[in-house]
Amino acid sequence: MSLVGFFIQLALAVVTWPFDRRKVITGRCFRLVAVVSSKLTPYWDFAVHGPVPERMRKPNRTVVVSNHESNADPFLISFLPWEMKWLGKASLFKIPAVGWSMWLAGDIPVTRGDQGSAKGAMAQCAKWLAKGMPVMIFPEGTRSKTEELLPFKDGAFRLAIETGSDVLPIAVSGTRKALPKHSWRFARSRALVTVGTPISTQGMTLADVERLKGLAREQILALRASLVPLSSAGQGEKEGARAA
Repeated sequence: MSLVGFFIQLALAVVTWPFDRRKVITGRCFRLVAVVSSKLTPYWDFAVHGPVPERMRKPNRTVVVSNHESNADPFLISFLPWEMKWLGKASLFKIPAVGWSMWLAGDIPVTRGDQGSAKGAMAQCAKWLAKGMPVMIFPEGTRSKTEELLPFKDGAFRLAIETGSDVLPIAVSGTRKALPKHSWRFARSRALVTVGTPISTQGMTLADVERLKGLAREQILALRASLVPLSSAGQGEKEGARAA
């Protein structure tokens, strides 16, 4: 699917380059490849939980933030009905077909631990936001090994305040079992993503970064809690209780 999707995306890039400078078409093509791949994976049952508000079907100057459980998270989040540019590890962009598609989609590479790379990536995110294109960032910076959220890094929230963008919290649940950390072994999983309420940064300064992080984290925790009983995470807890 990745290879077929890349060639379709490449053809679209050539045709749409003169008028689609926001790379909406090539971006949506890449996300749809992820959706189709998810649907074709017999172990996975992925879906969006709850209605997506009409006003959120075409967000513009928005920094989207989510908890991060697994490499399967991008497949699940791609089910959301809008295009956004993803901040991702630079190493992912070197993967044949997948990495090439990320470049064509306009996603942004960042090298973990490299301040220069991080600064350049945030500048690229700001350019996309200025064009009215949302960006997607995992504020934990990496996948959590446990059910606990890792501390949030400042980058996504500084970016939102500096660009006057809203912060949109979303949450995922169930993907940890779909593709465990440090493993490429697929497992049976019911995973869900849900959308929260945008947080306005109007009137905020960089002194409000911690408060903004707290507001987003609070929403993500509440959203995830609503998903756990419906996802494979909750099903695993029930099975453990029955075994006990």
